[in-house]
Amino acid sequence: MEVSRLRLLFLIALAATTLPGCALFRRGEASLPPATTEQNAAEPVTGEPSDKPIIEPQVERREIKHTRIDTEDFEVGAYVGILSIEDFESNVVYGARLAYHLTEDFFLEGTYGRSRAGRTSYENLSGSADLLTDSERDYTYYALSAGWNALPGEIFLGKNRAYNTAFYLVAGIGNTTFAGDDRFTVSGGFGYRILPADWIAVHFDVRDHVYDIDLLGEKKIVNNLEAHLGLSIFF
Repeated sequence: MEVSRLRLLFLIALAATTLPGCALFRRGEASLPPATTEQNAAEPVTGEPSDKPIIEPQVERREIKHTRIDTEDFEVGAYVGILSIEDFESNVVYGARLAYHLTEDFFLEGTYGRSRAGRTSYENLSGSADLLTDSERDYTYYALSAGWNALPGEIFLGKNRAYNTAFYLVAGIGNTTFAGDDRFTVSGGFGYRILPADWIAVHFDVRDHVYDIDLLGEKKIVNNLEAHLGLSIFF
């Protein structure tokens, strides 16, 4: 009997001390603040999003005027340069050219040039009579050629200027009058053209004039190289 009473008292005391603690725990649990993430999600957004880009590019556009070839197909001009006459020194050459542009890539060209031959090394060293008379030293030629604008392009001078250019090849046939005789001539070379305006062009050309000659006792093929600078207009 005594043992049963002691157990009963122990259970009552345990219940008296445990139950109030559980109630307090539940009340404390209910009073906890909401989760931090939920609180942040519920908070209103302060401030408005900016429409400005992160990087603000500052690009200043510049206007470039492109020079174009005039709508006219004919081109006429003049040139001056140096002609190396084989065995007869190098001398000034001057002439004229007329061209017809078939397309943007191909053209036909006629040239006429004049120069004057100097003295040979044999004449200077031997002290003998001149091989040619004064009139026979006159050197004239004409050529009919076909040209191809192989590398059209542009050249830029400064920030706001661009000019059309072309590197072209030419080849043709013609005649050379020299040493009192007319000689069938094959010519060929290359040139570079710049257009400062749509009606004018500046040319730099290198040509080789090839023909047979037997002036010094034996027949041989000569190569007379020419380099000249020219100016032409379109009409």
